[in-house]
Amino acid sequence: MKNNSTFKSAISNIEFAESEKIYGKSIHDPILSLIIKDHPDFCETDCIAVKELNEYRQKYISNYLSSEIGMLSDLEKNVISSLKEDKSIVTIVEDENEERSFGQKIADKVADFGGSWTFIISFVVFIAVWILSNVYILLNKGFDPYPFILLNLILSCIAALQAPVIMMSQNRQEEKDRNRAKKDYMINLKSELEIRMIHDKIDHLIMHQQQELIEIQKVQIEMMNDILNKIKK
Repeated sequence: MKNNSTFKSAISNIEFAESEKIYGKSIHDPILSLIIKDHPDFCETDCIAVKELNEYRQKYISNYLSSEIGMLSDLEKNVISSLKEDKSIVTIVEDENEERSFGQKIADKVADFGGSWTFIISFVVFIAVWILSNVYILLNKGFDPYPFILLNLILSCIAALQAPVIMMSQNRQEEKDRNRAKKDYMINLKSELEIRMIHDKIDHLIMHQQQELIEIQKVQIEMMNDILNKIKK
């Protein structure tokens, strides 16, 4: 004889067949938490129907998928935000138009001119004109006859003054190189920290997903068991 007994659901007060009856104590914890959230008076001794339980199972899976999409979106936003903050953390290396003192400008110009072919060619022409004019034009009786003592004095003075000025420019260039190296180090350090941060977030997401996937598999197994029990009946 077919059993026509029914029971009333604790969350909807709708009557269902006795075969659909599910006690709260037999409901998996994540699903039970959702039911209690919507119906705070629900307890483990109360009963609901399989149909209602399946609705909460679907709701649990939907909430999980939505939360995962949201977490991935937050991760992307954090990475983009972190990359955009580079300008506020690492200053841009100063260009050649940086503010310099008058002495620094003179030192740079002397160093640039002293290390150019223009200086070499012009200086060779100056020496040749000086020697030829004294030897051939003035017949070695001019203002600086052979062995050109005045020319040697001028060359010595130019070398004595040019050397420290070039060293000043080189020292300033070395200081700029040190600043660039420091800023390169800052950029590399920040990149390393960002990579570590991303790795930590990915590890957290993987662990979280594994736990949630296990819970979903349990819920799916419960739903399959309910279907099998209905088929057997």
